[in-house]
Amino acid sequence: MSQVLPLQSSPPHIVFAHLGKRYAGAQAPALEDVSFTVARGEIFGIIGRSGAGKSTLLRTINMLERPGTGQVRVDNVDVGGLDENGLVALRRRIGMIFQHFNLLSAKTVFENVALPLRVAGVPRAEIAPRVMALLELVGLAGKAQVYPATLSGGQKQRVGIARALVHRPEILLCDEATSALDPETTESILALLRDINRQLGLTVVLITHDMAVIRQACDRVLVLDHGRVVELGDVWQVFAEPQADATLALLRPLRLEMPAPAGVNSNSNAAYAGARAGHSEVRGYAAHC
Repeated sequence: MSQVLPLQSSPPHIVFAHLGKRYAGAQAPALEDVSFTVARGEIFGIIGRSGAGKSTLLRTINMLERPGTGQVRVDNVDVGGLDENGLVALRRRIGMIFQHFNLLSAKTVFENVALPLRVAGVPRAEIAPRVMALLELVGLAGKAQVYPATLSGGQKQRVGIARALVHRPEILLCDEATSALDPETTESILALLRDINRQLGLTVVLITHDMAVIRQACDRVLVLDHGRVVELGDVWQVFAEPQADATLALLRPLRLEMPAPAGVNSNSNAAYAGARAGHSEVRGYAAHC
């Protein structure tokens, strides 16, 4: 069994420990012995091709998917061991945005953002100022009374982001949040996520199949392939020194390089020779028998 050796020194916000998941009738596991940590306040990217297990992994954080083996811990609490009330409380600490926005077409922008607060029984007097502050944060202060059909894709995603923040979460999960958007709109949404990360101190975990999204938004990245971690590291490092075949395939369409920070020789492969030769180690943690 492998032991995780995290690279970051800050206390982990989220810990994945030997996570496994197999769907009924599936020939191969969706996740297999997945172990890593996410630091508080970082923007952490998970990338992989279709079917790699990205969405399954992301949804174990708020227990929309339950792992078959292993643990997910948030603030050192095993979320798989929470009762129903504990899960409700956890999910209010974790916001989530989706690829297809999931807005209610018969409700205004204001009503879409306010809905989770009304369901939770938040007093009406508290709802309006909180919703309006969030709409201002995401750049939609003038759109409160319009309906989703009148909005662009990027504006709809901004509504989704505002709605995800209504319970003042500590963690924001982004499930392919920009894959339905054009490149220019994607860039603006990623810039908004970075601003929210800085202003609110949120831990952001996003999944994508697009390395350009990782390059623009993330501090660190994990590459998932067939349910297993094949690469993990700082974004500049993974772009400059890709090791896994899956990483190389994901980078190939971009045909670009990220420069290493000053003093780091990005042309040196010596530190990663072990991973190249037999994949006995994965960047970011080492496997020990």
